[in-house]
Amino acid sequence: MANEEIRPFRVEIIEDALDDLRDRLRRTRWTQDAPAEYGVSLAEVRRLAEYWRDGYDWRAAEARLNQYPQFSTEIDGQDIHFLHVTSAEPRQNAIPLILTHGWPGSVAEYLDLIEPLTQRGFHLVIPSLPGFGFSSPLTGQGWSTARTAKAWAELMRRLGYQRYGAAGNDAGSMISPEIGRADPEHVIGVHVTQVFSFPSGGPAEFEGMSAEDGAAMGKLQWFMANKISFNQLQSQQPQTLAHALADSPAGLLGWNLQLMDADAMGGRTLDDDFILTNTAIYWLTNTGGSSIRFYYEDAHGPRQTEPTTVPLGVAGFAGDFSGVRRFAERDHKNIVAWHLHPEPGGHYAAHLEPQVLADDIREFYRNLLGAQSTV
Repeated sequence: MANEEIRPFRVEIIEDALDDLRDRLRRTRWTQDAPAEYGVSLAEVRRLAEYWRDGYDWRAAEARLNQYPQFSTEIDGQDIHFLHVTSAEPRQNAIPLILTHGWPGSVAEYLDLIEPLTQRGFHLVIPSLPGFGFSSPLTGQGWSTARTAKAWAELMRRLGYQRYGAAGNDAGSMISPEIGRADPEHVIGVHVTQVFSFPSGGPAEFEGMSAEDGAAMGKLQWFMANKISFNQLQSQQPQTLAHALADSPAGLLGWNLQLMDADAMGGRTLDDDFILTNTAIYWLTNTGGSSIRFYYEDAHGPRQTEPTTVPLGVAGFAGDFSGVRRFAERDHKNIVAWHLHPEPGGHYAAHLEPQVLADDIREFYRNLLGAQSTV
């Protein structure tokens, strides 16, 4: 029989690991500087690495994680770590919601969203993706979007939730709709911050496109022209890069920073502690290499050809690509909400605009449930 035990979990990084990190940062051999168009700057990586070594407080980040109940369980041969934070609302009244992060984020991406959502009547389940952070390095192949979605449905079953919602950002915006596909009889609806639906190449697809979709296409074209190199490498040879990510914290920081700098955020700046907490989780669990295999699995796995049908809500934020609605409606046949917020939440709205995002999530589920809703 499969082991369905749910075990308590605490983040407890030994001091030797922190000493080793500081020593490696101290001995970093820096590359030469280069023009801005060549990628993440030497000055920014060096500035953050020096703060990581001499100023950043991992123990404070660890304590913040540990103030919430955490657990682990084995699903399909893989240890899965998750936070499980319940609302003051009675179990029968609150809405269970599974929140999924992406790369180079972690469960820390959602810490600022916990209180706004639990106060609004949500029970939260926030797992670390397979092979990311405290879910431990991968124990096997094949952990794609679809397989992760099935594991999340199993996790919610083990926790005893008969009806629940799913929400996500980045990879979580791909996984969450697949949870609805995998478990439609139990999923109330799916809320995402991006829809990754792209043109297939036919020129007729662009005829009569709205101004809003045209602006979204402009963001997409800029990203594809300037920031997509990580996807190509991680989709083809993640192990080639994994050696460097496991050996050099400065290298890991530089690689992960490409999707956390102001350039990728539409001009919005993330605070140093947020960047370093997410990066430190990868370093201290040695999952920099295993996490990027997610891209390989999705690139080489089967693709869904039928649209999703579970109700879908989208909350886009200024500074981020939230999706092209024309193509989203091709791949998702039940889009019931599409809000583009002017607040510059960038790619990490759960951290930068938690109140706005929480309100959007609450409105989405309240509208779906109608008179049944207590959120």
